[in-house]
Amino acid sequence: MSISEFDLIRRFFTRATPGALLGVGDDAALLQVSEGNVLAVSSDMLVSGTHFLSGADPFLLGHKTLAVNLSDMAAMGAAPRWAVLAIALPEADEAWLAQFSAGFFALAQQHGVELVGGDTTRGPLNLCVTIFGEVPAQQALRRSGAQAGDEIWVSGCLGDAALALAHLQGRIALSAAEFAACAPALRQPQPRVALGLALRGIASSAIDISDGLLADLGHILEASQLGARLYFPALPASPALHGHLSSPLARQCILSGGDDYELCFTAPVARHAELSKIAARLDLPLTRIGEIVAGQGCIVHDAAGNPLDVETRGYDHFR
Repeated sequence: MSISEFDLIRRFFTRATPGALLGVGDDAALLQVSEGNVLAVSSDMLVSGTHFLSGADPFLLGHKTLAVNLSDMAAMGAAPRWAVLAIALPEADEAWLAQFSAGFFALAQQHGVELVGGDTTRGPLNLCVTIFGEVPAQQALRRSGAQAGDEIWVSGCLGDAALALAHLQGRIALSAAEFAACAPALRQPQPRVALGLALRGIASSAIDISDGLLADLGHILEASQLGARLYFPALPASPALHGHLSSPLARQCILSGGDDYELCFTAPVARHAELSKIAARLDLPLTRIGEIVAGQGCIVHDAAGNPLDVETRGYDHFR
């Protein structure tokens, strides 16, 4: 006996929502923003075959579906509060739904996010979340605030997700240990929400790295109407990538691979010591990788100080 759409919603996607005036079950949710805050809103869509491989583990896919949206909240310095989920399913597979919703809600509970609505329909597997967060209006992190002389920082390591995908696609051969080390970055990214909150009042601009470091830093440079110098030897790469740094593909993974969901941000030199303390408090590596300069564009320098020729700057769905 097949499950109905409304039973599917009730069984797998309905949870208590004490932080909302009205949650799942009506034509719309009713939300009350805390006094002194503004609402930060973002949407991300994950499409089978484009953002994840067919046959992906449903628990990890549930995690990632929410994680990529939490990463947007982190980049704005916003505290995530509510989400809505629109999902197209080829069929109502109850075992798959149980695992997907378990992964989604495990991460939602970790970050205090309530699912307050959405939609379901039959079709090719497509997952779309709209997330809502709160941030004091004057403390929201934006792309447009970078200043000449600011340091450029990134959290965590770069390139692991792209390296794992390259292995799955047969473009590079990793050892079992190397793949095991970098696969979690692709399958179960960790949104840097705590870092985003800590950067309020310190970072001058911020963005999450979803399409590749150079592409996403480029959005900060465009919005701030400035340029940047990066130092390739300073870019944080995991041990799995270090073993392949002689490969052009590895360099591409670090600079433009995408799917990292780390934060790239700028801050005045005077805040350097504070950022070091934040890194220690969060037990999260923060690495200075360059500086903001007058002008346009981004130049990446090698160990000898020479500009690197970078062919691909990042992922673009329509190129």
